[in-house]
Amino acid sequence: MRQPTSTPPTARPTRPAGQTSDPDASTVERLLQAAAQAFADKGFHATTTRDIASGAGLSPAGVYVHFGSKEELLFALSRSGHESALRLLRAAISEGSTPTDQLANVMARFSEWHVEQYQVARVVQYEHHHLTPEHHAEVLALRKEMDALVRAVLDRGVADGTFSVEEGAGSSATALALLSIVVDVARWYSPTIRRTPAEIGATNAALALRLVGAAH
Repeated sequence: MRQPTSTPPTARPTRPAGQTSDPDASTVERLLQAAAQAFADKGFHATTTRDIASGAGLSPAGVYVHFGSKEELLFALSRSGHESALRLLRAAISEGSTPTDQLANVMARFSEWHVEQYQVARVVQYEHHHLTPEHHAEVLALRKEMDALVRAVLDRGVADGTFSVEEGAGSSATALALLSIVVDVARWYSPTIRRTPAEIGATNAALALRLVGAAH
């Protein structure tokens, strides 16, 4: 787990899949950063193309050189954010030797990601329903894959007697509860909060283990 930092983190959106290191790449990244900030602060519908262009230091027409619409910008952010989170979850699980370690890793690191990338996370978690049906289906598939990874960790813990879940609820309901704890970080986190990413991650990891009746 990374060491606490003395300055608040900033959100740096991952470059969308398919983008290369061409001369326009820095402009695309500026647009994504500006979109993430605007969507996180105002919400998708209240954000205008002019807001995004201004944040990126471009004219409104400059947005359309790289993205066909405001929705395409949202999709680029949503897809790259979900892909980044999915990679993080896989790595966190692979580095744990037991279900307990895996669950603690997932909760800690995913919580940290929601702090460090809080603007992107807020967009990823709360604005994806504004996507077109086709784009939303692609993002939803990534969300289902993330949920399946957490459920698999819980199933392994239940199978070896490490975890205990509520009768009738099963791993699906428990995974939903655990991921809800993490997702909510994007809603309430602000750089003015003095708790570090590592501290927030450690708290949520401890809560998760307590929820499934495991000791770390």
